[in-house]
Amino acid sequence: MTEQQVQIRVRFAPSPTGHLHVGGARTALYNWLYARKTGGVFVLRIEDTDAQRSTAESYEGIVRGMRWLGLDWDEGPDCGGEYGPYVQSARGVLYHSDAGRLVDEGKAYYCFCTAHRLEALKFEQRESRDQIRYDGHCRDLDTDEVARRLAAGEPHVIRFRMPEGGEVRFDDVVRGEFTIANEELDDFVLIKSDGLPTYNFAVVVDDARMRISHVIRGDDHLSNTPRQVHLYAALGYPLPKFAHLPMILGGDRTRLSKRHGAVSVDFYRENHYLPDAMVNYLALLGWSFDDRQELFSRPALIEKFSLKRVSKNPAMFDNDKMEYINAEHFKRLDLLRKTQLVHELLREQGYLPGDFEVDFTRPVDLKLVPGTQPVAAGESQEGGTPSKQFHRLAMIVQIMGNRLKLLRDAPSQIGYFFKDEFPVDRDAFERHVRGAGGARRLARLADALEGLRYFERGAVEETVRAFADELGIEAGELIHPCRVALTGGTVSPDIFWVIVLLGKAKTVERLRGASARAGG
Repeated sequence: MTEQQVQIRVRFAPSPTGHLHVGGARTALYNWLYARKTGGVFVLRIEDTDAQRSTAESYEGIVRGMRWLGLDWDEGPDCGGEYGPYVQSARGVLYHSDAGRLVDEGKAYYCFCTAHRLEALKFEQRESRDQIRYDGHCRDLDTDEVARRLAAGEPHVIRFRMPEGGEVRFDDVVRGEFTIANEELDDFVLIKSDGLPTYNFAVVVDDARMRISHVIRGDDHLSNTPRQVHLYAALGYPLPKFAHLPMILGGDRTRLSKRHGAVSVDFYRENHYLPDAMVNYLALLGWSFDDRQELFSRPALIEKFSLKRVSKNPAMFDNDKMEYINAEHFKRLDLLRKTQLVHELLREQGYLPGDFEVDFTRPVDLKLVPGTQPVAAGESQEGGTPSKQFHRLAMIVQIMGNRLKLLRDAPSQIGYFFKDEFPVDRDAFERHVRGAGGARRLARLADALEGLRYFERGAVEETVRAFADELGIEAGELIHPCRVALTGGTVSPDIFWVIVLLGKAKTVERLRGASARAGG
């Protein structure tokens, strides 16, 4: 059968012994992209045979990270499938069945070597600088002796009988052809003395019985592949295609780890990165479309992804590049989606509901994204925020434009629209408000704005500029202290929109408050 005739089935098989690591997420993503590109099946399998380290918390963290990234699976522990169960600890009968078959066929054998003997063997081999390997001590035990020792309940393992002489070959989609002499491989363990399978055995049984067509995984598993190829042949299972992904390095060019800082997907989720941005960046850690394009939507990644474009060379995790891609994805969001995300974050951090409400009924032309509904008058947003306040937030996000580069910056950059407690640049206050007559000017400007009947941008700007002319000063000499008084800093969006969106009452209150604090 050609590759086009074989159903593509790929899997992500994490161990629930910690957080979903960036490297694991990249592996999951490449499998997911390949399945979605080819119309194949993406399987989630949990390899929890390390009973001492596996935890329910880690499993939940893996699932949470996968769902946040949008990497949905077609078969798995929570949704089932034809080839379950999808948790290794529930598949013990399958491992023992296949191991027993190998023993019956003479392709595996019982080994009764004690831990003490094996440690002594390793010591001798280190001393003589020989290759560390099992010496085949139990390889040719008499059948009657094996039966007697099993009947006596002696602790034992099951080892694979490595063919003597010859070599093993396999092709890797990323790295090409490999050939390894069998003499480089020893009789490795299939079933441990506690009855649990080793990784190399369990992964072959699982992948074969789940009909996995392509094993796409990190290159740290490359050294395991020759043993696994032998197992496929011995068990009579078809060999999948292998694709070993390049390692991910930190800034010091060593394998990415905790010492490099944030390596958990949870960190990026908790710090309000966009999942589409994370997916975009993870895709670039070992793959490129044309060595130039860096920004991809999720559909574009699915369309363009190819295992043939995966590099052999290690990928460098660059935090600056991650920040850039995150900012670019945020910038490209339409107004409604951006407002929804900002609204959610402000609620989460206690900015909504705000300290004050603004009577702001101006309609906002929100360009709706697919699947959303217009906000009609009188409706409420999530959390009970009145729709007119959501419209106000949309206007705030709109006037911020690209000044709001990252979602996580929203509270610090626009918090003054909702809270009376906000940081004030003390140097700016001294220079613009307390100095150069700023305090008296702010008090008089408050009076002028309070007298406005229609509090709209045009009327506000006309009033501010007219008052500056009356004082015989440049408009900026009035705008600078006004900005500090209203926002706490020297940088803001269009000040006239800031005044309108703060509302008349709050604007007048802050101008007079700043004037009083400055002794005006």
